[in-house]
Amino acid sequence: MTDRIVLGIESSCDETGVGLVRLTPDGAVELLADAVASSVEEHARFGGVVPEIASRAHLEAMAPTMRRALTDSGLSLSDVDAIAVTAGPGLAGALMVGVASAKAYASALGVPLYGVNHLAGHVAVDTLEHGPLPSRCLALLVSGGHTQLLLVEGIAEKITEIGSTIDDAAGEAYDKVARVLDLPYPGGPPIDKQAKQGDPAAIAFPRGLTGPRDPAFDFSFSGLKTAVARWVETEQRAGRDIPVPDVCASFQEAVADVLTAKAVRAAHEFDVDTLVISGGVAANSRLSALAAQRCADAGITLRVPRPRLCTDNGAMIAALGAHVLASGAQPSPLNMPANPGLPVETIVAG
Repeated sequence: MTDRIVLGIESSCDETGVGLVRLTPDGAVELLADAVASSVEEHARFGGVVPEIASRAHLEAMAPTMRRALTDSGLSLSDVDAIAVTAGPGLAGALMVGVASAKAYASALGVPLYGVNHLAGHVAVDTLEHGPLPSRCLALLVSGGHTQLLLVEGIAEKITEIGSTIDDAAGEAYDKVARVLDLPYPGGPPIDKQAKQGDPAAIAFPRGLTGPRDPAFDFSFSGLKTAVARWVETEQRAGRDIPVPDVCASFQEAVADVLTAKAVRAAHEFDVDTLVISGGVAANSRLSALAAQRCADAGITLRVPRPRLCTDNGAMIAALGAHVLASGAQPSPLNMPANPGLPVETIVAG
């Protein structure tokens, strides 16, 4: 058996990603190219992603991003042996652009098509950085649209959700708090920057769903976001200046505290010794630092991809596609639909 080249296409939200990986006969996956075009600046003035704008941006960016990925890798389309594409979850219109493009490329090249799960891709991307995952591990996905704890028993075979957010995802809370504080969108980077100058113990913001009768592994950040808004409003009414760094640090500490505490607790309960953190919020400095500290104390191996791989990208879809190809899974049919609500348990869409 020879090396096989897998091309991955990602278009679930506001990044158009095309990645290329090499799958070796021994199952290793090597990153060859990772080209991304973001439409985040087009959404910034609205304070969040506008689905129609995202879809049009994907249409405009798909071909140029594909050309860039091929140039970066030194390959041509004729070198591609399989194509993977995000089939869901995500924005319906955005997904349709990527799925339609992948079908066209797969049909023209005569190669198998794999419609794969965006969330599983966030787990698979870590193998590009740190090598194969253990047979069982825990994944914490933290992004603008998802906050989930997943039990991974084979990245191409079985993923089970053991906890999820019941309202706002962590990234959504960051964006909403940034808006309250007149910070730029998306809120993660500016809040993280401000927090480094603040006191994380300055304000006692609540930790959602951490009571003894609350669901052990579910999350809630809506109450925290509201608490920040109410605190700021009270201070403004009293005519006091808002200590933005302290607010950011205290808010960020509350988010990181809940995420890491529940992840470590889940690792113990499900008897796993490796935790993967991925998704855009995984690049947050306080989350990574607190996770490293608590995992070290608990004897858990922590794996976090580099920041560029944590955000949405084509490399993660190509990586997952390579693992699915290596597993011998059946390709997806060419009439496969995009599925905005694709459950994480469905790794390959049929």
